[in-house]
Amino acid sequence: MSLLETLRSVQHTLPEKYKSLTKTEMENRIFEIKQDLGSKLFIPCHHYQREEVFQFADATGDSLQLAQISANNREAEYIVFCGVHFMAETADMLTSNRQTVILPDMRAGCSMADMANIHQTERAWDVLQSYFGDTILPLTYVNSTAAIKAFVGRNGGATVTSSNAKNMVEWAFTQKERILFLPDQHLGRNTAYDLGVDLTEMAVWDPIQTKLIYEGTLENIKVILWKGHCSVHAHFTVKNIEFVRQTHPQMQIIVHPECSREVVARADLNGSTKYIIETIENAPSGSEWAIGTEMNLVQRLINRHPDQHIISLNPIMCPCLTMNRIDLPHLLWSLENIIDGKETNVIKVDEETARGAVLALERMFKK
Repeated sequence: MSLLETLRSVQHTLPEKYKSLTKTEMENRIFEIKQDLGSKLFIPCHHYQREEVFQFADATGDSLQLAQISANNREAEYIVFCGVHFMAETADMLTSNRQTVILPDMRAGCSMADMANIHQTERAWDVLQSYFGDTILPLTYVNSTAAIKAFVGRNGGATVTSSNAKNMVEWAFTQKERILFLPDQHLGRNTAYDLGVDLTEMAVWDPIQTKLIYEGTLENIKVILWKGHCSVHAHFTVKNIEFVRQTHPQMQIIVHPECSREVVARADLNGSTKYIIETIENAPSGSEWAIGTEMNLVQRLINRHPDQHIISLNPIMCPCLTMNRIDLPHLLWSLENIIDGKETNVIKVDEETARGAVLALERMFKK
């Protein structure tokens, strides 16, 4: 089921009473419920969550890490996932049937994941097979829907994370001559380039036009990049880097590989969210950093490391808007529904989809 279909099928409107509560009232009530439910409740929080929610996390991390931590927590009956829809889907697929995964606000989606739906993907696959035959292996970033993960799993491919993308792309080339990388073209391009694939050997699939964008001979194509991107990381630009170089010449620039190739090429360092956090944590006092990733995380790093000079690479960045839909009122609402015996905004992936998606995930876990 797509996110749009899910939204149409559930009641996700926050009751009016939660809009009149003060921040302190909501925080106190959440603390009470957490204490009452004890080990029956587990709240994983993604690094990009707003601070008012992040403070209640039982575990923090990136999307796949949190799903795995949730799966290893056998005591929890309710997993209230503070992230976005595809993350909660993965948690549901990896946890046991007796555990219930809840997303506090069903509107918390991911624009990147929504840039590749199963209908577009199956149509693209048919066209690409007609061009290249059985020479393509599909890979999908974990920032994708369960349906896309299942498609990849059924066709011999695997999922990747920003941390292991290089290893997975290397593996993919041992399986087939070409890869189709979904849904983030920038992570795919940056990863393939770092592994020695020339930009002239990469094409882009446009799912809206149902068209392969490439200038040259088809036989030279090694990587087919889905035309998708992260709406947050797309806002870091070469001009941002040039400004930092001019105004803070001693400052190091570190960015996420979801940024464009031009930005990554001009940065000093690039890597996953975990890599960025660990780099800042291990940096010496007095070091200077411009960070190109989501603003909630950047602000958290600024607050935690006052001995370093840290700024956002783009000074007018907004937090991830869909991730920020998880707020105190929605978190409290979901928890009170559990107390009242109601299970609102439950994330449940159907068995057939889960089977294919888990296959794609397991191929990654084995590498």
